[in-house]
Amino acid sequence: MVFNTGAALLDAIVLAVVSKEKEGTYGYKITQDVRGVLDVSESTLYPVLRRLQKDDCLEVYDKAYAGRNRRYYKVTEKGTAQLNLYKIEWKNYSSKITRMFEGGI
Repeated sequence: MVFNTGAALLDAIVLAVVSKEKEGTYGYKITQDVRGVLDVSESTLYPVLRRLQKDDCLEVYDKAYAGRNRRYYKVTEKGTAQLNLYKIEWKNYSSKITRMFEGGI
């Protein structure tokens, strides 16, 4: 992608991905899902996950899987509210850009 992806957009995308799973999802799957739309590395996404956790948008828990603990991330109520704000902002922003590309102002 030729456009830069800012922190807010990454936060929104990660919240959207995690919110799809009611019981939460784990880091590797989040990375793979995000990579479906953006070319990002795990080293880019894990700080996003930590920031969202610190901001109380995600809660974290460990669960045994194949003899090891796997860290799961689940969207909190605050995270859902933040995601809804991001969706509104994105809709406004993207419609303005689309209008510009199509010759409008």
